[in-house]
Amino acid sequence: MQATTSAGMIALTMLSDPIGCHGRVTASGAIAPDRTGEVMIAMNGGVQAFMARDVDGGSIDPYEEIVVVDRVASRTVLVTRLYQGDTAS
Repeated sequence: MQATTSAGMIALTMLSDPIGCHGRVTASGAIAPDRTGEVMIAMNGGVQAFMARDVDGGSIDPYEEIVVVDRVASRTVLVTRLYQGDTAS
C-alpha cells in the first residue's frame, strides 16, 4: 500500500492487521475449549506469533493450518481451520 506525504514523496506502509492471514498452530500451542493457544501467522513479509482461540469454541490441534477471522486484543486473535477435515464417513 502506498501513501503520499505532504512533501509529495511516496511512503510505503505495511499491513499490520492479521485478519485474513494464514498461519499454523504451534507444536506446543494447541487450542482447546477454554484454553488459549499459540499460532504463527504469515504477515508483513515474515511470521509473527499470536495467542489464539477458536472462533467456534472448539479445539484445533498442533500444526493445523488456520486463518485469522478477528482480532480481540493487540496480540490475541480468533481463528478457524483453513481446511475442514473430511466429514464423510
